[in-house]
Amino acid sequence: MADTQPQTQPVRTTAGTDATSLLQPTNYVGFDTITTQIENRMVKRGFTLNVMLVGASGLGKSTLINTLFSSHLDDSCGRNTVYEPIERTPDIKVTSHDMIENNVILHLNIIDTPGFADQINNNHCWDPLLKYVKDQHNQYLRRELNASREKFIKDTRVHCALYFVAPNYYGLSRLDVQALKKLTEVVNVVPVIAKSDTLTMEERANLKRTLQDQFKHYNLRMYPYNNQYDDRLTSEEIQFNKDIRSMLPFAVIGSEDVITTPKGETVRGRRTKWGTINVEDVTQCEFVYLRDFLTRTHLYDLIETTSLQHYEAFRTKQLTALRENVGARNSSQSQNQS
Repeated sequence: MADTQPQTQPVRTTAGTDATSLLQPTNYVGFDTITTQIENRMVKRGFTLNVMLVGASGLGKSTLINTLFSSHLDDSCGRNTVYEPIERTPDIKVTSHDMIENNVILHLNIIDTPGFADQINNNHCWDPLLKYVKDQHNQYLRRELNASREKFIKDTRVHCALYFVAPNYYGLSRLDVQALKKLTEVVNVVPVIAKSDTLTMEERANLKRTLQDQFKHYNLRMYPYNNQYDDRLTSEEIQFNKDIRSMLPFAVIGSEDVITTPKGETVRGRRTKWGTINVEDVTQCEFVYLRDFLTRTHLYDLIETTSLQHYEAFRTKQLTALRENVGARNSSQSQNQS
């Protein structure tokens, strides 16, 4: 009798595949459509992105986030005049918006931190920010461990913290160093040089080199991380992340105004007595690189990294402590009974 077994042939494995060989059916089966099925299911449910804005007042945090998403999403919480009172401590203000683009729904939560670094004594001004990040992790863990937990747990964990550095000549202040040390341990931090149009191109380049040296000197882990052995990434993605890290921090300019240039082009920017600023012109600032990085190439990775690294580290620590407490209590009860 003729052999009726289907013939298969080995296929070259992709990066990160453990199998020594892969088998390909001789006829089309159709399981490759699972990616489309997953896409349809996820698009229907939508995605959640939670972005925290960290920096002193007057650095254009609200303006930049509005420019990033081409919508008026956040109003400035800073003071309009010098006579208005200063926030005694950093306050957490969350603004939520549902956005849609090509049938993809994004649940965007903007977490503003007015009052950060605005005091004469700014010792531990980062504590409310850390508390908020950890509280969101704790709330997610409680919902996850609930016996009758939700089918889809609402995700309020902070996926990205945009840290605004003032356009100066010396780089990070002592406050910046301490705040970044704490924040980079619990959240994905992306640093930006705010209002970079106040610097010349040479000054901007010098400041970027200074900041990169300081990141290395203080061992500050900025996102994207240097996970060369991450089996989720291809060699191309690893190289792309390396290129992104070489650009950090992004020198950005924000503007919600739409203006017409002398050439008749309609652009997003503003006019000054020195000329016209186009925020989407890469020769003037790096806003386009930041936007593409956050929304077009790494949006889902920000969400996934938060879950697999920061939240998982928090979850492991909490459950380990809980297990040790239960073990100590049981041991104490056993000794009392004996």
